[in-house]
Amino acid sequence: MEWNQLLCSRRRNMPPVNQTGGRDLRTEYEKDYQKIIGSASFRRLQDKTQVFPLDKSDFIRTRLTHSLEVSSFARSLGQNIGKNLIASKKDPNFNWRIAEDMCNVLQCAGLIHDIGNPPFGHFGETAIRQWFRERLPEMMFFDRKIEDILTEQMKQDFYQFEGNAQALRLISKLHFFSDEYGMNLTYALLSTILKYPNSSLESNPKAEDIKYKKMGYFYADREVFREIQEATGTNGNRNPMTFILEAADDIAYKTADIEDAVKKGCITYGMLERELILLNKNCPVWVTNYFNPLEELRHQYQKALDR
Repeated sequence: MEWNQLLCSRRRNMPPVNQTGGRDLRTEYEKDYQKIIGSASFRRLQDKTQVFPLDKSDFIRTRLTHSLEVSSFARSLGQNIGKNLIASKKDPNFNWRIAEDMCNVLQCAGLIHDIGNPPFGHFGETAIRQWFRERLPEMMFFDRKIEDILTEQMKQDFYQFEGNAQALRLISKLHFFSDEYGMNLTYALLSTILKYPNSSLESNPKAEDIKYKKMGYFYADREVFREIQEATGTNGNRNPMTFILEAADDIAYKTADIEDAVKKGCITYGMLERELILLNKNCPVWVTNYFNPLEELRHQYQKALDR
C-alpha cells in the first residue's frame, strides 16, 4: 500500500472543473468536511443516544457529541503519528503534505464513523437482526417465500445487520445530496470508515483477524466496495487510517462512559478507585511507570478538594 494511493482524493462522481476560475482553495478533504457538517444525516445524530436514552440532562452525550469527540481525537492522533513517522524516517515517502491530508481524512472519518448506527447502538442492531430472523422466513412474494428468492449473501445481510455496513450505504447512496451518489465523498474517506472489508459470507465473530469480526458492506453495495478497494489499493485489507480511527473511538467512548456514569450516579469515586487498584495489580510495571491512572485520579481528586 502507498500513501499517495491510500489518500485518493477522487470521488465516485467527479464534478466538472470549477466554473469560478479555480478560486475554491479548499482541498478535497476539506470539501468532505463541510459536506458532512452541513448534512441532515450528520445532524440526525443529535437525536440518537450514546448510552442513556431519553435523558433529561443536557450533560449526557448523544451520538453527535460522541462523533465530534472522536473527530477531534482522530485528528490529534494523526498529527502525533505523522510527526513521529517523519522524525523517525521509517517511511521516506511520508512527508508533511501527506501528514496533513491524513489528519483531514481522520477528522472527517470521526464525524461519520457512527452515522449508520440505529438508535440504541448495538442493542438496536441486535433487535433488527432478531426481527429478520423471526419474520423473514414467514414473508411471501405472491406465492413464493422471500427466503427462496434471496441469495445466501442477501439473507445474511439481514441476519447480520451491521451499523458499519449501513454507514457505507447511507453516505454512498441513501443520503440525497444532488444525485444517486449520496454525499459523494472521497475514496480515501470511504476507505477509512470501512472497518470490516468483507461481506456477510466472510465475516466470523470468532476470527483472530479483527477485519473479519463483522461484515463491512451489503450485497447491494458490492460495486461501491470494489471501487473503493481499487482506488485506494487496499485489496481486501484495512486502510491504516482505520486503525487510528478505531483507537480514537475507543478512547472517546471509554472515557466518556465513565464520566457519564459518574454524572448519572451509576458509579462513585470509591468504586472507580477500587477498580483502578485492581487494574494496577494486574498491569505490567512498565505500563504504570508510563502512566498510572490510579495516581492521576487521586491527584485530580485531591486538587479538587484543595480548591
